[in-house]
Amino acid sequence: MTNASKAAELLAADPSARIEVLLVGMNGDLRGKMIPIKAEDKVWKNTVRLPASTQSLDIWGDDNDDITKISLTLGDPDGICVADRNSLTTLPWGPAGSKQVLATMHTLDGNPHYICPRAILANVMKRFEARGLTPVVATELEFYVVEPDFRETGKPMPPKALVMNGEAEGFQLYDMRATAAMEDFLGTVRRYCDEMGLPADATTAEFGAGQFEVNLLHKPDAMAAADDCIYLKRVVDFAARRHGLKATCMAKPYADQAGSGLHVHASILDRDGKNILDAKGGDPAKLKSITAGMLKTMQDAQLIFAPFANSYRRFQPGSFAPDKVDWGFGNRGTAIRIPDSEGPAARVEHRVAGADAHPHLLLAAILGGILLGLDADLDPGPVTTPDSAPENPAMLTHDFLTAVDRFRNSTFIADVFGAEYQRIYGETKRKEAITYLRTVSSFDYQTYLPRI
Repeated sequence: MTNASKAAELLAADPSARIEVLLVGMNGDLRGKMIPIKAEDKVWKNTVRLPASTQSLDIWGDDNDDITKISLTLGDPDGICVADRNSLTTLPWGPAGSKQVLATMHTLDGNPHYICPRAILANVMKRFEARGLTPVVATELEFYVVEPDFRETGKPMPPKALVMNGEAEGFQLYDMRATAAMEDFLGTVRRYCDEMGLPADATTAEFGAGQFEVNLLHKPDAMAAADDCIYLKRVVDFAARRHGLKATCMAKPYADQAGSGLHVHASILDRDGKNILDAKGGDPAKLKSITAGMLKTMQDAQLIFAPFANSYRRFQPGSFAPDKVDWGFGNRGTAIRIPDSEGPAARVEHRVAGADAHPHLLLAAILGGILLGLDADLDPGPVTTPDSAPENPAMLTHDFLTAVDRFRNSTFIADVFGAEYQRIYGETKRKEAITYLRTVSSFDYQTYLPRI
């Protein structure tokens, strides 16, 4: 940008315009700094700093220095927030001229920090690049919209527009009346996406009252796809605020309603731009082999797909949230679904993750599993069909602590995420799981106190 165009941009901006420099934390939370737009040069000169421990904070915001050893132990040193120009976009809910950008945490000597989820995904992408391959990725995000009084009532309630006499009107899957009832909110979501350049495609009503899904189009850049998903979560959050509502990506906000998922579609291009998963025009064995790689690593990586105690309420038999390590062609009940096996659209769909999953860590885990299937000829085992299913399939766990232990003991996780990140993430999540198990809930009081 020339000095003249920079000056013109500043004149057009609101005096309170800002650029938000955002880091994606361990739990997919965004933390960062607001910089006056007139001081934007600081962002591109890499002078914006935050403590490296910012990206190790647990769900309660505790830095857990006893686990991480990167906070008080070291004097809580700064890291450098290296902004990614590819993620630079507008801030539609901010003053005119405002922007936002995602950053990767670097150490003071200029190297990407092992604690940064974007750096972890970047390392996995380099492995594909070394093979002359490019993952093409798309995400489908489900979320709920609820009334804003959840803080006072202690529980969520569907938007009033979808409630009759205090009760949800029923399942709303693909119901255009539900999208019409929420048109103002959904219109704001679409407008924000357009202004930010997010590749939002179809929007549908899902099963639960106030539950919706927004699909993002495929991108031949896994980092950009993960960034888009993080931004989409931010979009639905701020759009809901604008309309006096609350949007949540909690995996299971209602016991009697469907959980929210985050499905990932992936294909692989070679140097010539050909889809190597195309069973007709490419390598017929690769599609099944990478499916096997994802299945082989699924139990070890379940903590990434389901990172919180509430996440495990979503894995219920008879639901579309898979509880088995299985695969099928076009079968929405399987963990890995193959929507198309021939042509440019040949791809896999990973259906395990909840909406609460961290997009960057999620793609790192999925692509890591795909790499196993690229480097060896693997067999995914018997296919699941409407008429038949494998006997005694491996199962995903319904238990948070079991998932934590599998993650902590996995050589696959150490390879993809790094041994130190595996340790920190695993021990932090173990603390969360133990806290959950020690907490006496309202269910305990209502069920056991009167009877025992």
